[in-house]
Amino acid sequence: MSRIFDALQRSGTEQSGVEYPDMISVATAVFESPRTQESTAVKIEEETVPPAVPAEDVVVTPEITDNAVTPIACPSLEVRITPASRLVFYSQPESLAAEKFRFLGVRLRQMRQSRPLKRVLVTSTIPEEGKSLVSANLAGVLARRKERVLLIEGDMRRPVLAAQMGLGRLAGLAEWLQGDFEGPANIYKLVGPGFWMMPAGEPPANTLELMQSGRLSKLLNQVSDMFDWIVVDSPPLLPLADTTVWGRLTDGTLLVAREGKTQKNPLQRGLEAIRKSDLLGVVLNGCTDPDHDNYYHRYSTSPTK
Repeated sequence: MSRIFDALQRSGTEQSGVEYPDMISVATAVFESPRTQESTAVKIEEETVPPAVPAEDVVVTPEITDNAVTPIACPSLEVRITPASRLVFYSQPESLAAEKFRFLGVRLRQMRQSRPLKRVLVTSTIPEEGKSLVSANLAGVLARRKERVLLIEGDMRRPVLAAQMGLGRLAGLAEWLQGDFEGPANIYKLVGPGFWMMPAGEPPANTLELMQSGRLSKLLNQVSDMFDWIVVDSPPLLPLADTTVWGRLTDGTLLVAREGKTQKNPLQRGLEAIRKSDLLGVVLNGCTDPDHDNYYHRYSTSPTK
């Protein structure tokens, strides 16, 4: 059984006439089955979060855009990406993990041919299952096709993405929701990764109240005209209500589970908390399968002459 859950759920089942499997049964079954060599899960090694890049190492330049879509006026940040950042699409593009993220991007592009899909919500059932890691790498592989991708650090309670990329403290989503901005702001173009990012900003005391104020919906409507894809890294499903708010404002949800950490009961509760029509799929993170890794290495290595 594939261990990256590519049995993706589509909301237009009745139009296409295709029967899709029950995602709860598929997801829970894989946690009860033995590991096989057919594993296709994303394999990510544990690393420590790199320190923030000092201010003098960050180069800020004006963003120059074309007329293909709504122009984006924002600063550019030249950031240092290292293997410790775990952005494998950029630092290890030939790795098995990077290939699996590219495959995930392909499946999402296939899905948008039969349903509206621009705003993708990435969440997990509990903390530390790798949702932020998946969000950043997904944004990176989507941007490789010259599409404009915005990564929103939607977890304002425990943000980690800006720190993982060495960006330090930047004004972001929290400041926008608390301010009087009329148009998009606090968005940065990341030179190197190739996508735009809106960090969480300083964690506010009234997170849920800010999200329910109506300004979050206004922001997403504005940026939807500017970008081809919007990837939202949201808080975990359990026990917070933040993800429910994000779910109402996005087109579909990817649920991240982690091998060796995610338990069957929380996973099932998380799946039940997502509307079936909103569930795009489940991604198994942190899978280790040496046999599969060796096979991929042999396959991708050019033969000697």
